[in-house]
Amino acid sequence: MSGKPDITAVKAFLLQLQDDICARLEQADGTGRFEQDSWTREEGGGGRSRVLRNGSVIEQGGVNFSHVHGSSMPASATAHRPELAGRSFEAMGVSLVIHPHNPHVPTSHANVRFFIAEKEGADPVWWFGGGFDLTPYYPVEEDCEHWHRVSRDLCAPFGEQVYPEYKAWCDRYFYLKHRDETRGVGGLFFDDLNQWPFERCFEFMQAVGRGYLDAYVPIIERRKDTAFGEVERQFQLYRRGRYVEFNLVYDRGTLFGLQTGGRTESILMSMPPLARWEYNWQPEPGSAEARLNDFLIPRDWV
Repeated sequence: MSGKPDITAVKAFLLQLQDDICARLEQADGTGRFEQDSWTREEGGGGRSRVLRNGSVIEQGGVNFSHVHGSSMPASATAHRPELAGRSFEAMGVSLVIHPHNPHVPTSHANVRFFIAEKEGADPVWWFGGGFDLTPYYPVEEDCEHWHRVSRDLCAPFGEQVYPEYKAWCDRYFYLKHRDETRGVGGLFFDDLNQWPFERCFEFMQAVGRGYLDAYVPIIERRKDTAFGEVERQFQLYRRGRYVEFNLVYDRGTLFGLQTGGRTESILMSMPPLARWEYNWQPEPGSAEARLNDFLIPRDWV
């Protein structure tokens, strides 16, 4: 973990990234505007949550920045890193989820984050994490290929194995074991990134954060005017239920936020505004809805 962490530079980038993402998504939506809710955390830190509701394209979306700190690491963070128990910590990041109105526009998620854990008499332990993934309801191969092409290209300057490794990690992480399916068509996921010097790791995190817009906005533009009816809407709501299941059962970010006393409204802004469940529902064989199942198995897109 060579290189001294520049926490100030990381925070400045994250704040600007939140601004840039909100501005670009407002432009893509056309009419919707993000409303900001600033908050403080009693145990230390705070953030600014931005939510767009009932836009022309985005039914509900949130883009959050948080910077929290505390005297001890929560269980969600020490479960796979027990050596961090007893250290103070700082955690900061930008996290977002976009739920569009139109079922032909996929839901998207992205986050980039930085952790540092310290204790007296020991070197600090730091790492970066993040990624982005795409959850279509009526998937189009062109969109999936574009999403992964952006992912591959932003990874390329950092080594030829970076994209295959983090693409596979994404497929493993965003997997609903109880449903035996992926959450969507994946993208990138990385955690505990500290094997390069600090500046190199920071550069990669910045590339991922900026790459999200390059990956997602063209898909919005291609699909936002596609006609849909009640059948497609009900299927979208049904599949949103899977999103809720993953976030509440498996997502480590949700657990970390709740276990550190984070702001519940901001943590759960990732939930869709509407979702539905139906007992043992099965799509009609050969239907557009049944076709989604073929996309919920990891594959090579580029």
